[in-house]
Amino acid sequence: MNWSKKVNAWLLPASVLYGMAVRLRNYLFDQGILKEHTFGCPIICIGNLSVGGTGKTPHTEYLISLLRDKYRTAVLSRGYKRKTRGFLLAGPDSTADQIGDEPWQMHDKYPDVQVAVCAQRVRGIQALLAQANAPQAILLDDAYQHRYVKAGLNILLIDYNQLQGDMHLLPAGRLREPFSEMRRADIVIVTKCPPNMNPIDYRIATNRLSVSANQHLFFSDIRYEHPRKVFRQEVIPIDQLRESSVLLLTGIANPRPMERYLRERCREMRVMAFGDHHRFTRQDIAAINQAYSTMPSDSYVVTTQKDAARLRYADGLDASLREHLLELPIKIHILRGSDLQFNNIILNYVRKNTRNN
Repeated sequence: MNWSKKVNAWLLPASVLYGMAVRLRNYLFDQGILKEHTFGCPIICIGNLSVGGTGKTPHTEYLISLLRDKYRTAVLSRGYKRKTRGFLLAGPDSTADQIGDEPWQMHDKYPDVQVAVCAQRVRGIQALLAQANAPQAILLDDAYQHRYVKAGLNILLIDYNQLQGDMHLLPAGRLREPFSEMRRADIVIVTKCPPNMNPIDYRIATNRLSVSANQHLFFSDIRYEHPRKVFRQEVIPIDQLRESSVLLLTGIANPRPMERYLRERCREMRVMAFGDHHRFTRQDIAAINQAYSTMPSDSYVVTTQKDAARLRYADGLDASLREHLLELPIKIHILRGSDLQFNNIILNYVRKNTRNN
């Protein structure tokens, strides 16, 4: 993502006013005038300073995989663009419209983990802990700015490309908070790092961030897995796409890395890109059907897991398209052989605070 092109200079005065409001709010929390709530349970916050995709969902899923076999783990999300309100705990019949596409994705992958949504995170945590089978650890998805909850461990994600470009606040740029608020993080992860990063790139990024002595800095990248059929439990080897045409269908903030990955692994590609968290309308489905009908009969439609969560319940998809609709799973990988160190920090925090509780 070229962050430098995202700056709207004519909106800079509005960014100054927005920045004043954000700094005042953080000052009130720092001084204890606005109260932070603490809970007798390990709480890990995963968030970012910017709008747009920094990889919160795959990093949250990494933590779920790390914790769920050892502790009763719950995920609490805002449930962005869901059609419901209040606290809602995901169940077998939950849909993406009810709980949001990203929470649904996590619930679908990890049905043994409690996934809940609530815009008011304090109320959501209270509801989770009031259950008979209360969680032993709670992951707060996208809650770095939700300071009414005092998390025991704050993980801040920063897109590698952001380090090269825009550092302006909303609405002129993409930052929710000034970069100086990185100080609140216990762990900083530079995400979406390019393949084959060399030592100089690591050094430049490390110097650019200047983390403090009590903060931990890690780097991660995204690894694509073999695609899977959305409407069947069937994995398609990625090499099978080499002799096929692909219609790439996305509704995410930055589809370009996925596009580059697939272009190298298919015969030809067409792209239909919608906005982040796009809600597919009947007109959209008709346009998708039309686009697919003009492609060779052996073509696939490839989408993200987040988009698949919405398309799974969309009305009107042609039968042939449904049969050839694939989702492309992703996982994150902690670089430089630091995964064991990262895992130990997480596990030691949860172990210590579970024992104390």
